[in-house]
Amino acid sequence: MSTTISLLLGVHAHQPVGNFPAVIDDAHERCYRPFLHTLYRYPDFRFAAHFSGWLLDDLCARHPDDMALLAAMVARGQVELFGAGDCEPVLAAIPARDRVGQLRALSAKLAQGFGAAPRGAWLTERVWESSVVPALADSGIEYVTVDDYHFLCTGREEHELGGFFTTEEDGRTIDLFPISEALRYRLPFSPAGEVVQFLEALAGRGQAAAVYFDDIEKFGIWPETYDWVYTRGWLEQFIEGVLASPTIVTSTYADFHARAATRGIVYLPTASYSEMNEWTLPAPAAHVYAALLNAAKQTPEWPRQRPFIRGGIWRNFLSRYPEANWLHKRMLALSARLDALPAARDDAALRDMLYRAQANDAYWHGLFGGLYLPHLRRAVWRNLLELEAALDVLDWQRPTTPFDLDHDGAREHVFANRELQAVLRDDGRGALQELSSYPLLQNFGDVLRRHAEHYHRVPDAAPETTAEPGHGGIASAHDRVSYKHQITAADLAPDAFARLLFADTVHLVDGTCRVLSCYALVEASATGAVLAARLDAAGISVRKTYRLAGSHLEIEYALDAPAGTTLETEINLALPSCDGYGGRYRLDDGSFPGGFGQPLQLRGCTGLACEDAELAGRLSLRADTPVDIDGAPHETVSQSEAGLEKIMQGACLRLRWGAGRQRLTIEVARCASWL
Repeated sequence: MSTTISLLLGVHAHQPVGNFPAVIDDAHERCYRPFLHTLYRYPDFRFAAHFSGWLLDDLCARHPDDMALLAAMVARGQVELFGAGDCEPVLAAIPARDRVGQLRALSAKLAQGFGAAPRGAWLTERVWESSVVPALADSGIEYVTVDDYHFLCTGREEHELGGFFTTEEDGRTIDLFPISEALRYRLPFSPAGEVVQFLEALAGRGQAAAVYFDDIEKFGIWPETYDWVYTRGWLEQFIEGVLASPTIVTSTYADFHARAATRGIVYLPTASYSEMNEWTLPAPAAHVYAALLNAAKQTPEWPRQRPFIRGGIWRNFLSRYPEANWLHKRMLALSARLDALPAARDDAALRDMLYRAQANDAYWHGLFGGLYLPHLRRAVWRNLLELEAALDVLDWQRPTTPFDLDHDGAREHVFANRELQAVLRDDGRGALQELSSYPLLQNFGDVLRRHAEHYHRVPDAAPETTAEPGHGGIASAHDRVSYKHQITAADLAPDAFARLLFADTVHLVDGTCRVLSCYALVEASATGAVLAARLDAAGISVRKTYRLAGSHLEIEYALDAPAGTTLETEINLALPSCDGYGGRYRLDDGSFPGGFGQPLQLRGCTGLACEDAELAGRLSLRADTPVDIDGAPHETVSQSEAGLEKIMQGACLRLRWGAGRQRLTIEVARCASWL
């Protein structure tokens, strides 16, 4: 029986591609810097660290002294740096060629900047699928860390997991370290002395290693943690307690891996950490899953039954959120276009654009995933559009007939030129789901609808509640309920339809209205489309034509209807300065009726411009005959580690006019100095 236990402690540092510099600086000041400086004073405390490549580049450029400190810790053997996909993709969600490319990109960066290529790798969100094994092995990675939950799901017992195991796929092998959930929930939330005692107890039971690898942001960024970890000295107390213990030995993963033997072959199910299994489920299923878990936890059989009560898998986010699915399938298509280029025309800059567009954060949502954050989706779109524009210069490609890119059962018709691309969904709505500007690198159709979420039940509880851990420490973000904004029932009502551009509704003479969902595609071309809809019972027909010319998109309507009938089209616009000071409406007379985050009501209007300082651009709307315009901000409610919050996703404009012909023109242009 072992008298000592090896503590394999690893921390993972990541910021999403496109995150605000002020947010990164705050994370550095409250977490990355104090963590590294504290550990530097204890050279005998060995640990592992992973910095995502995009964040590492930013820190090396803007905080070089602290990165030099990290390099010194690597040089003296105190720190082992882990690899991963360079821009933090979920490896299982990108093509195999890009898995290898991303892994090698970060490995090369670490070898050049810190003196050694990594032997271990961090798996983004600890998403495990066996299909990633060949890419990891082919990239020179020898081992990765995954949750102990993955092992328990195979029937393994917790006491068996104090080491590493081997798995294989397609003839390639890799070793797997099981991360202890018990440690994840204790560090740094339990008192330092209790954590040391817990580790010593594991040694007393003969466990060879205690495996921890989790977000470094828990050590300073999560609520209350900066004061707890640094001001009140938790980290120093923990380090000193571990170093003083006769039964705990700190080790890098590399050293432990070199001296220990595998505990045998294992084949893990597709899974992530247990919280993710709930987040990825649609709200009704998540309600059932949560109730099942809560009931099971009250029984004495829970510890043994837990591995067999599982929710969804990470990829379910792509079926839960059509917006994420469209983004993902656009990325896959551009990856294929880039891969098809002759080797002589391939370019590292193009690969960088693709890799940044594969950053995981904008594709999912839970307590951390950033699908609900417009600036993170915008960063992915910006890289996709920049890549697409560059590929268009090399080899113009657009499908000539409608096709179903996102596999949702409805075909898409793409019409584009060097300035704009529009994507029309052939699903009866006759509306656009994408309107992208290549000069501005902006998809104006990137507006997230209101989705039903499991945590939307939370506002029924008393506000500002915190679940205390009951051990004298502080509460984890997983255990607290808080509110950044006042939330009402109306804020939580899910949208019946996607938030599209030019989605039409007919208002009948009797005061009722009919959503037009019966458009048929009459004609499709490289620069436009013609659609027709009929409501025979109401004696109404609509012909709708899209035409693209340069930086202009024209939408022409012909409404044949009884007198008094009106047609309304809804335009949902994603704009970078949605609820900030840099976004405003301008009328033809030069006046400003308000900002994007304010209600708008105009009567008999023929021209309206949406001006955005961050975009350094303008989207102008013109009508041939006067229209009434009603506008309002579109907001969603989402959760984060800081609490429930309302986020403005876009500006919703509703234009209304009577029977006859109407032509709307959208123009997208730069305006660098409009303020």
